[in-house]
Amino acid sequence: MATETQANETQFNQNYYSSELTQFANTSQGNEDIEKALNFAAPIVFVARRFEYKKIADNDTFYSENDDIRTIGSSFKHIDFNGETIQAKTFNKGLTVRVDTDDIAGGDWEARYVYALKNRLCCNEYRRTIKAFVETIKAAQKKAKKQIVEPEAWAGEKAQPDADLRNAILMARSEYGFSPNRLLFSEGAWYLRQNYYASQDDTAGAHIAAELSREALAEKLLVENVQLIKQVHLGLQGKELEGDEIFAFYAQNGLLKDEPSAVKRFVTPFDDGYLFRVYVEPHTKYTDITVEHYSNIVVTSATNILQIKVKGA
Repeated sequence: MATETQANETQFNQNYYSSELTQFANTSQGNEDIEKALNFAAPIVFVARRFEYKKIADNDTFYSENDDIRTIGSSFKHIDFNGETIQAKTFNKGLTVRVDTDDIAGGDWEARYVYALKNRLCCNEYRRTIKAFVETIKAAQKKAKKQIVEPEAWAGEKAQPDADLRNAILMARSEYGFSPNRLLFSEGAWYLRQNYYASQDDTAGAHIAAELSREALAEKLLVENVQLIKQVHLGLQGKELEGDEIFAFYAQNGLLKDEPSAVKRFVTPFDDGYLFRVYVEPHTKYTDITVEHYSNIVVTSATNILQIKVKGA
């Protein structure tokens, strides 16, 4: 029987470090679906254990200079990233599984447990990311600009779900000063859109809309991509969503730590450059396998998130 516990940094013994399994954890494909979802919602940024980042000020996301031309005998203009400087650190996170000797089967059993632990850690990170989106919108409700749009019900002949999405994106540009390039649908919101268009069988346009892939919808709305928040990635503890949410936000992969992005996942690599490290501690009748990493999920631009709250009939 295998039991899982929280890893404790103070209990790690470097003698149990496994270079082979560490390489496996960092180079194997893993659950590509959850890792893709995580990087979509919270792009990864590499930092030291202790670091500073800029909390982007309102309306400063897309600032650019008009005076980048150098005159003879002078230097180029020096720029700085605007916003409040925040001191932060990455947190040591990990999980340990205890595998009883009687449960060991197959020559690759250690790798299979490492694979499972890594996926569990990525799901934990994703749940924290979605919670950050939800909490950001809750905090915005206390302000004049609430960062939430509630269109008319997606029911009846006059409903236009995709037009509502387009109008929300335009509102983000005009009222909140940012241009959403990514959309995150809760599964309930995605099904609601599909069910509405599928029910309008008498119009060819509705039938085409119902069959649109997420990639095609992204192209239609002029955004980078559309993704689903899958409950399987949030786990049994993923109670943050009501099932009617769509988040429109701005984010980019491969950013510097001070460039604007709604949510970032700050990560500290180990000395060998790997993001995960594996320990295997054998005992007489069981073996403890631990996977650890360092990260901190931060909302670096709270005004770069807009929620679209939809409803059916």
